[in-house]
Amino acid sequence: MSRTIDYFLQYVKIDTQSDESTGTTPSTEKQRVLAGLLVKQLKEMGAEEITYDEEYGYVYASVPASAGFEDRPVLGFIAHMDTSPAVSGENVKPRIVEKYDGGDIILNQVENIVLRVADFPEIVKLAGQDLIVTDGTTLLGADDKAGIAEIMAAADHLLKHPEIPHGKLRIGFTPDEEIGEGADHFDVKLFGADFAYTVDGGELGELEDETFNAASGRLVVHGRSVHPGSAKGKMINAILVAQEFQSMLPVFQNPMYTEGREGFFHLDLISGNVEETVAEYIIRDHDRTLFEEKKALFLSCADFLNRKYGEGTVTAEVKDSYYNMKEVLVPHAHLMENAFRILRELGVEPKVTPIRGGTDGARLSYMGLPCPNLCTGGANFHSRFEYASVQSMEKVTELLVRLAQRYGNLLFE
Repeated sequence: MSRTIDYFLQYVKIDTQSDESTGTTPSTEKQRVLAGLLVKQLKEMGAEEITYDEEYGYVYASVPASAGFEDRPVLGFIAHMDTSPAVSGENVKPRIVEKYDGGDIILNQVENIVLRVADFPEIVKLAGQDLIVTDGTTLLGADDKAGIAEIMAAADHLLKHPEIPHGKLRIGFTPDEEIGEGADHFDVKLFGADFAYTVDGGELGELEDETFNAASGRLVVHGRSVHPGSAKGKMINAILVAQEFQSMLPVFQNPMYTEGREGFFHLDLISGNVEETVAEYIIRDHDRTLFEEKKALFLSCADFLNRKYGEGTVTAEVKDSYYNMKEVLVPHAHLMENAFRILRELGVEPKVTPIRGGTDGARLSYMGLPCPNLCTGGANFHSRFEYASVQSMEKVTELLVRLAQRYGNLLFE
């Protein structure tokens, strides 16, 4: 078993789900268990400048530059330790399906949980590879423990092979990326890289230098409860007003109907009663102008309802979360170009896709650390049908080693 897979199988067995309800960083103490293991392993492999942020749970380390290459740019690799709250990450039971035959995979015979080709047809192209899956009762955690394992294996390889020329490398592992807080306390100055890659993408070959512009929207409807028998002209049903608000948003600007660079309004949570109803939204668009228009529409719908039902019936607020990192990465085209070049050297055709979501790299890019996203070799993230390809993960590790080597051979390009 390769070092990459050995690390990965260790990491996925540690429950690191984040929890946006706690208001702390890290949001769950169990993320510190993985952080502690990573610090221990970094020490054992001979990494330097290892820093564990005891307050916030971040892990930083260095692979020193090869002799004579100390003047090269400092390159960073970053991955996140938490897994999604969407599906349980407790008691993960990974197993390897050797030489996958291209058909359905029975994950759990007792509970009749099957990874069906009809539901996930893209899996067929991995026929002949070894796939890591679960027993179908939990997620796997390839998002982003695959990225962590690949970074750790690459660092271990470079430390064991000082003859490979490379500049100084910085490694960073963050908590709480899945709840949008991974960059909240990331110390860019301490990290000290000129530029970096997050290793947090999907199938082998995918590269991403573009994210949504993102905002959260919150709607609060203040109703008026009156006995239904005498409610005419008096009752304002907050539930129905919230429904009316939703009906005013464009029907097809909804995640159910959008793809690629198409943006959306997503009603993520609604709760309440006749007296008060609260609705939580996320607002997304790759285009900055369309993003601003969506936020303005959200607020204007609330204004209309206040004119209809009386001022103060509806309160609405919009808060920006992150912006499309493409705007920051354009002057650093070498980051994508070098990843392209190395993937092709490895026999993999690169595919640039816009991220229909967020990544630590988006916020880090705006914090002064240009940071596109690399693939990990995993798929079906946030799902009990999540899987990862052994061969793809090993290629990503080689991609990282070669990126380090390439930037070691460049003063800057």
